[in-house]
Amino acid sequence: MATTEQTLEAKLDIADIRAAAERISGAVVRTPTMHSKTLSQITGADVWLKFENQQFTAAYKERGALNALLLMDEEKRARGVIAASAGNHAQGLSYHGTRLGVPVTIVMPSTTPTIKILQTEAVGGKVVLEGETFDEAYAHARKLEQELGLTFVHPFDDPKVAAGQGTVGLEMLEDAPEIETLIVPIGGGGLISGIGTVAKAHTPPVEVIGVQARLFPSMYGHIKGEDLPCGGDTLAEGIAVKEPGRFTREIIRRVVDDILLVEEETLEEAVSLLLQIEKTVVEGAGAAGLAALLANRERFVGRKVGLVLCGGNIDTRLLANVLLRDLARSGRLARLRITLQDRPGALYKVMKEFDEHNVNILEIYHQRIFTNLPAKGLVTDIECEARDRRQLEQLIEALRARGYSVSHVELN
Repeated sequence: MATTEQTLEAKLDIADIRAAAERISGAVVRTPTMHSKTLSQITGADVWLKFENQQFTAAYKERGALNALLLMDEEKRARGVIAASAGNHAQGLSYHGTRLGVPVTIVMPSTTPTIKILQTEAVGGKVVLEGETFDEAYAHARKLEQELGLTFVHPFDDPKVAAGQGTVGLEMLEDAPEIETLIVPIGGGGLISGIGTVAKAHTPPVEVIGVQARLFPSMYGHIKGEDLPCGGDTLAEGIAVKEPGRFTREIIRRVVDDILLVEEETLEEAVSLLLQIEKTVVEGAGAAGLAALLANRERFVGRKVGLVLCGGNIDTRLLANVLLRDLARSGRLARLRITLQDRPGALYKVMKEFDEHNVNILEIYHQRIFTNLPAKGLVTDIECEARDRRQLEQLIEALRARGYSVSHVELN
């Protein structure tokens, strides 16, 4: 890590955040904070949602990027800025840099999905692809910073950026001052450092709970003093950070009361619930707060809880998969594996049972060759849609009563 980051003083106070709020006012969306009656009923807590997925680039990152840009002198702005990012920081910095006439260079790993490159270029950023990993892209960005005389804008480990992100907390507590607990996603720690600083300056002080994906418990490990494995394919890629900020780490020690870890299945459930109930699209990181609440209901029951929906940039195909997997877990979609005898009318008899139980068939897959059954046996996988889990169970009971071997093909 560069020397400038090693010498950062862990100083961030409410005055910095209020000044940032005035600075960026009118240039970012003042997103709504709304009470959710249905999520409150589901979780047992009194739930407020902050819709940061309604920013122009669909994420809160605009706030910190803009604050950092506005605090630069004209000479630095004229030379341009650079960052390493394949996510929301890239778009937020590119959008506001271009709007202010500041040249923006974003270094991304060569493995970055094309859609993220195109989205960044669409809002004015110049994308440079370098390296296979984020660390390699980051190193190249720091090299270009020196060679080209650019100013590096860190996605989280910078007090100016964290102050901008903290304006999320100011707005939440202005709109819903009764909130007692804020649950905030943690990647590098910029968002929760800013929001936590606001929460502890509030009267009375507000409890602050961080949340990370269990696959990427980097800040959790630093704060708790545990050496945990960090890596894997997480739905919450926006907070999949292996090495959290040094500056943010120290702020978090002061202003965050606890950090919770959430499983992938719960993240999927939270993304699905927010779309079904609130009719709002969030990425995995944006749903992390709700996931923590769902997984720890007894801890928050009866409390007034604020959740930050920090981003809405999710691939549409991935979102479709999440929604279908959630339907499967709820018992509304299923794949049933049925063993049949390979003779005329065998499949027709099974279809009659589906018809009688009003269960809709979506797909049928036959397997005659690659099975351990006798030559006259076959395996049929039937994907189907039921009204609810009970309707599906009644169908399975009826099939078994007629002598069929039936099993679920389970999700991973």
